Amino acid sequence: MVDQDAVVHLLRRATFGPTAAEVEAAGRAGLAATLDRLLSPVGADPGAAATPAPDLGADPYAGISKESSREQRQQAQKKRAEQARGLVDWWLDRMVVAEHQLTEKLVFFWHGHWATSVRKVRSAQLMLGQLDTFRAYGRGPFEDLVRAMVRDPALILWLDGQRNTRTAPNENLARELMELFTLGIGHYTEADVKAGARALTGWQVDRRTGQARFVRRRHDPAEKTILGRTAAFDADSYARLLAARPEAGAFVAARLWARFAGADVPLPAALGGAAGTTTELLRALLTQAAFGQARGGLVKQPVEWAVGAMRQLGIRPGKLPEQQRRELVNRLAGMDQVPLRPPSVGGWPAGPAWLTTSSLQARMRLAALLAGAAAPEVTRRLAGTAPGDRPDALARLLVVDRWTPRTRAALAPLADDPRRLLVAGLVSPEYTVS
Repeated sequence: MVDQDAVVHLLRRATFGPTAAEVEAAGRAGLAATLDRLLSPVGADPGAAATPAPDLGADPYAGISKESSREQRQQAQKKRAEQARGLVDWWLDRMVVAEHQLTEKLVFFWHGHWATSVRKVRSAQLMLGQLDTFRAYGRGPFEDLVRAMVRDPALILWLDGQRNTRTAPNENLARELMELFTLGIGHYTEADVKAGARALTGWQVDRRTGQARFVRRRHDPAEKTILGRTAAFDADSYARLLAARPEAGAFVAARLWARFAGADVPLPAALGGAAGTTTELLRALLTQAAFGQARGGLVKQPVEWAVGAMRQLGIRPGKLPEQQRRELVNRLAGMDQVPLRPPSVGGWPAGPAWLTTSSLQARMRLAALLAGAAAPEVTRRLAGTAPGDRPDALARLLVVDRWTPRTRAALAPLADDPRRLLVAGLVSPEYTVS
């Protein structure tokens, strides 16, 4: 017998937001088959194929030299900003239409984990390349991802890796690599940071080509002692050393658990030293009894909330008029989360940090935008339901298990106006928290 609540809980956590049709299909398939489909989707993703990555062209600054005029520099800066906005628009659109939802959600998870901002990198091309790295390596062994990231051009620029030379080691990348990306606080020393910085020396970013390249004369080839191991570490061997540490397995498991189960739910001991691929780790995580019990306590991130709403309301952000696309991103900014623009290398906050008064106001304004842009069949479906039944129809549309008496009492007076009812449902506690 299908545990419908368990299926819906899985879909809410493993996707940006399931549609009613997806819930119905998963209910027929059952929990095990749904989990298999999420973790190991078969074939190409038609939604992703319908939203190919944009052709950004060359970095506008590639043709800028010392002799370039102020006007030319301003035009290049303006073009860079346009490319970055276009990339954000594309990614939001892909999040909505991707049918391999867990794959896309993992890309967003890794983006928050290896938090890199286009505002410092100043290249949409390099940010797109980093997203491609998450797609290529984000479901496999952690070591492969770490090795790819220590030579990722966007991350190198973001954490000043291009300034890291044998004569003047820069510790930023090595420090964050251990503290925020692989091991966590307390599992390394300052001596490890200094030695790690030396291991990473030599990697530079060629702004003209957008490629990271190894400059041997800038690399320190001498032996280094890192985490008790002595060798002539370079970027690859340093990455392998970090990824193989049991602390790394535990750290990544805890980060995934916090994102998919909730920070307030204790990490099961069975996941504390998890290793293997990210897909295997996710399977272990999503089948834990504690995961099944962790319902109604995870505050949706603003991007997750907005993308889920657009999926359920039949909205393609990439097809919205430009003014509405700008308003969509502006409202996400008002909620303190825009893709490609994390506030710091520590990424975005979690949990109740999203529930501020200012973010609620931005959420309400964005909910009004989305309700107004909802597909005509969505509003017709609500309007075609008897007013007294509309709160329940709204719950089915938004995949909400049930309204509390307090929320139902707030929805009832709005039943005559489907759009106002949609706005109220989108900002309700039952929808904001999964």
